[in-house]
Amino acid sequence: MGHGEGEMVIERPPLEDELGDVLDKAIRMSGRTEAEVATAADLAEDRIRNIIDYGDEHLDAGELNRLAGVLGLNPRGVTALASERYPLPQISGLPFCLYPLRMPHGIGVANAYLVADCSSDEALLFDTGTGEEALWRVWPRKIKRVAAVFITHCETEHCGGLAAVRRRYPGVPVFGPAGAALRAREGIVALSDGARVDECGFAVEVRSTPGHAEGHHCYLVHAPDAPQGAPLVVTGDLLFAGSIGGAYYCQKRLRRSVDDLFHDMEEDTVLAPGHGPLTTIKNERTYNPFVSEKWSG
Repeated sequence: MGHGEGEMVIERPPLEDELGDVLDKAIRMSGRTEAEVATAADLAEDRIRNIIDYGDEHLDAGELNRLAGVLGLNPRGVTALASERYPLPQISGLPFCLYPLRMPHGIGVANAYLVADCSSDEALLFDTGTGEEALWRVWPRKIKRVAAVFITHCETEHCGGLAAVRRRYPGVPVFGPAGAALRAREGIVALSDGARVDECGFAVEVRSTPGHAEGHHCYLVHAPDAPQGAPLVVTGDLLFAGSIGGAYYCQKRLRRSVDDLFHDMEEDTVLAPGHGPLTTIKNERTYNPFVSEKWSG
C-alpha cells in the first residue's frame, strides 16, 4: 500500500463511530426508547443521552456490561470503544497492492480503493469518493489507467467523483447494484448477487448486502493466480471497524447482511470499509459491538 511523494495520505483514519454513535444505532435497532433502555440497564437516561451527544460521561465496566447486555452488543467491543482503545489489526497477506483513497468527510473520512498488480499502472477502482478535487488529490501517481469501476452504493461521498473518472478514463465500464438511484446514472451495469467480473488478473465477486441502502454491494476481490493470498472485501457502508452502517433501508436486512458476511468469509479476509480504517474478519468477529454471539466466541 502506498502513494507517491507529496500526495495527501491519511495514514491512520479515525474510527467511523464512537461509543455514542454505536449506542444510538443499537437503541434505534432495538425498537426501544432511550428511557426504556436506561431502565433495563439500571442507568439514568441522561447519562446515556450525554454519551450519545458526545459529552464527558463515563460508565464503569459493570455499567457497560449491563448496557451491552440490554442492547445485545458485544461487551468487548463496547468496552474498547469506551476506553478509546479499539484494537486494529496489522494488515498483511494481500497478493496485490491496495491503495486506500481517503478523503475528508465530516469529522472522519470517506474511502475509495484502487486494487492493482504491484508492477502495473492499471487498477480497479472501488467507489469514487466525495468529488473530483478530493479524488485526484489522493490519487497515486503510479496508477495511469483504470480497467473498471465498482460502486458499492449510491451516496454522494461514495460516487461523487464518478463523472470525473469517466472524463479522465473514457469508456471505462462501471458496475453497481440494481436500484433507482444507480439506474438514473447512465451507463452503470447492474450486477446481481453472485456475479463475477474478471479484470486485470483479478476476480471480483458480488455480494448483495442490502440494509444500509436498498441497492448495496460488497465486493470480494482475489487473485486467482495467488490462491494462498488473503482475500479482500470492499464493504461500503455495511461494516466498519468497530461498527456497522446505519439501517436507512431495513434493519433486519442489514443485520442479515452483516451476519452473512461473517458466515461466508475466512478470518484472514481484509475488510476495506467505506469509512474509517482497514480491518479483518477475525478482528471484527472478536471486537465489533454488533457481531453476533456465535461469531464473537
